[in-house]
Amino acid sequence: MFQTSEDVIEWINDRKKFGIKPGLERMKWMMEKLDHPERRLRTVHIGGTNGKGSTTTFLRSILQEGGSEVGTFTSPYVECFNERISVDGNPISDEDLVKAAEAIKPLTDELEKTELGAPTEFEIITAMAFYYFARIHPVDILIVEVGLGGRYDSTNIIHPFVSVITNVGYDHMNILGDNLMDIAMEKAGIFKSGQPVITTVQNEEILKKYEEIVQKNRTTLYKLGEEFTYEDLGPTENGESFTVKTLYKTYENLEISMIGRHQIENATLAIMVAEYLRQFYAINVEEEHIREGLKKAYWPARFDIVLEKPTVILDSAHNKEGINSLVETLNRHYPGKKGSILFTALKDKPVDEMLQTLEQLDYPIYFTEIDDPRASTAEELFEKSNATFKEIVKDWQGFLSNKLATQSDDEILIVCGSIYFVSEAKSFLKK
Repeated sequence: MFQTSEDVIEWINDRKKFGIKPGLERMKWMMEKLDHPERRLRTVHIGGTNGKGSTTTFLRSILQEGGSEVGTFTSPYVECFNERISVDGNPISDEDLVKAAEAIKPLTDELEKTELGAPTEFEIITAMAFYYFARIHPVDILIVEVGLGGRYDSTNIIHPFVSVITNVGYDHMNILGDNLMDIAMEKAGIFKSGQPVITTVQNEEILKKYEEIVQKNRTTLYKLGEEFTYEDLGPTENGESFTVKTLYKTYENLEISMIGRHQIENATLAIMVAEYLRQFYAINVEEEHIREGLKKAYWPARFDIVLEKPTVILDSAHNKEGINSLVETLNRHYPGKKGSILFTALKDKPVDEMLQTLEQLDYPIYFTEIDDPRASTAEELFEKSNATFKEIVKDWQGFLSNKLATQSDDEILIVCGSIYFVSEAKSFLKK
């Protein structure tokens, strides 16, 4: 059926033509045919607008330090497709990717002929992941990242140990709704009866609604600022320092190498989740595992300093909240530093607001574009910008090569605005 992993990836990418089709009927149909692999999984479900990948990474690293074998299902990928399905941070092998695809392909063909219609790209990848972790490589615990929203997301067929919401912001508004409460309710769709929710959401109105849902589910809501808190001790040379207090313990002078105050928040959330798993599911997590796990955690393209002389930072800040965190982190770690920005974004993002925030840095902004039907053109972005200095750069590879050759050591270059673009830029810079 499939000879190589490239054949599998080509087949999956071809499913993009079916677009996004919210709903769980096709996933339930496939799981039934596979004798419900999703019911064999011990899971943590992580949703939210920003910070899902970083929180997943912190939690995985902590649990690994405690001796657990940890699976992760994340999206999108940065360097290679296989990293979306990983064990202890190691991407699925090409051989196992083919095995998983061959289990799902016949079901895909059969499902297309039913009234439910063809499964989407993400539904197929999700089904492959659940099959892999249930039948090919079972793990001690699987961390599942929501793809889009929550309620109708393909991953929302699991019954996790705990549900996690990082935050709620404006993203995918054409699908999730055009106000925060609508978006928040879509994300709350992953809450399950009897299973607690841990969140860093700060909006009081949203938290009130979450409390109501959790009470109906006869369970508990753990909130940042109440059941768990952190104290920001300031930036270090290579990261951040902070103290965390939970219901169970206080951890003084923790350190992470992932940069930005928002990463302190993500790390604090991961600690609370790890402690819950220890208290209620006897998963081995001690203080030394938390300290070492946090230090070792790395997630690519999140304020990722890929070069130091000259300094080049990749950041997959692809929405308003992501850009806010990027600018805050630059001001925190590189105050007064001279720099420039290479930027592009998808059309369905709040580009006007993203640019207004970036322009506060008063850096030259170079606008480019990627080959994607959802992408903005460089000209469209240029017209929206009020930057003091702005320029259109169609050949971003040539621009990067020239920048690396001419940029002084005391300058920084930020490449940001689209996960897909940052992924391409990382591969280019690696070469």
